[in-house]
Amino acid sequence: MTGSASSASSTSASASASSASASGGGSSRKLEKQIAMASASCGVFGREGYARASVDTLAAAAGVSTRTLYNHFPGGKAELFRTVVTWTSTRVRDAQIARIDALLDPERPPHPDDLERDLGALAHAFVGLMSDYPDHFALVRHIHAEADHVPPELLEAWTNAGPGPVGRALGDAMAGLAAAGLLDVHGDPAMAGAHFMALVSHSLVQLTHYGVLPLPQEQVDRLVTGGVAAFLRAYRAA
Repeated sequence: MTGSASSASSTSASASASSASASGGGSSRKLEKQIAMASASCGVFGREGYARASVDTLAAAAGVSTRTLYNHFPGGKAELFRTVVTWTSTRVRDAQIARIDALLDPERPPHPDDLERDLGALAHAFVGLMSDYPDHFALVRHIHAEADHVPPELLEAWTNAGPGPVGRALGDAMAGLAAAGLLDVHGDPAMAGAHFMALVSHSLVQLTHYGVLPLPQEQVDRLVTGGVAAFLRAYRAA
């Protein structure tokens, strides 16, 4: 499990800025500055959380004045947080859905003998994303810890950008496995997807605090294997 959100964020920011520069004008410079502020703010929100992060701290991290920050994000901290969490959630969402599509493509369902292997591979891929995108999962950790201090519209923006689409994609994949005769989802593929995620990732999330504390690979393997086995005991087609 390698990679970092910081380097990935910089790459994404540079690519976006380069694309904007091609169109020329002040709009590209404005976009470059907004990307820089969002990149810097991601680290602040990941360390401090939403409630504790101040506009002064966010502006200082981006190397701009608070006036400049408000010029680009008139909604202040709330608008900046929405921008950051939507941006990072979209990137992680795309990575998760790509892995679902690659491993559980309904057009190419796995052989029955390979189902447990492929579900395990998907679980490992999802777990690995915590290491690939640490800044994002630091945000998620704070969102869960201080949900009562985060405005409801920001929680909704996060859900709509990331967990919602991923849950639907996983539910669709479970429906595809059921159509192929591999699973019995008891008429509720979305619930089957939710149970899969809970069984293969809950213990890992709790033990690692969303990837902060690494576990020995042997323990990761044991937890994933056990979660997949429990899922198949409940959902494998007879």
